[in-house]
Amino acid sequence: MSGSMVRLTPRGDLPPASEAYRTIGPFDAQSLPQGLRAEHSLKPGTWAVLLLSEGSLRFVWDDETGGAEMLTAPVELIVPPQALHHVEGDGPFTVRITFHRDSASADSPG
Repeated sequence: MSGSMVRLTPRGDLPPASEAYRTIGPFDAQSLPQGLRAEHSLKPGTWAVLLLSEGSLRFVWDDETGGAEMLTAPVELIVPPQALHHVEGDGPFTVRITFHRDSASADSPG
């Protein structure tokens, strides 16, 4: 991996008090789950950090704003809750996804 990690936040960054609670991957072009290739969104209160450590892939925003991000490693992309999206990639790549939640709201009583 060459160069410094770039962090993309086109729809906002993680909350300051967020904490990672689950990581999936690494995936490549053969092992990337069909569910990630299809339109989907994160549940309320969950953010994702997509870490592309090798290769390139296309991240498509399927919400009303639309658009796409052409990602080339090394890069992190922050995905906010409830934003419809999917990923596309056939060439060589390695990607992991770490899910985060806002620990400030998760730890509050009540």
